[in-house]
Amino acid sequence: MHWIHLTEEEQLQHIVVKSQEKPQIIFKYSSLCLSSDIVLRKLQEKCCPESADFYFLDLLTYRSLSDKVTSLFHVHHESPQVLLISDGECVYEESHLAINAEDLLEQAQLVS
Repeated sequence: MHWIHLTEEEQLQHIVVKSQEKPQIIFKYSSLCLSSDIVLRKLQEKCCPESADFYFLDLLTYRSLSDKVTSLFHVHHESPQVLLISDGECVYEESHLAINAEDLLEQAQLVS
């Protein structure tokens, strides 16, 4: 799976614009959280990059960027967390071990 690393605030505007064309998915990851590793592995096994653009946000390295994601898309901060962005808005979000690749892909298909 090809991840686009979310490292700069300017990328957020790009995500909003691209979400008009196809779903954009942001995965917020923390290396200090075991469930982040579990969810990451499941996403990599089940998700395919053709259906959406997948962004990887390292919370420890880019905490201020994570705060901007939280503010921009009106969600509470969680870790791990997945956000599905469509038409410039977060239309689906899930966190911790409740993140399910099949549900995420189903939601992405509904908005595409």
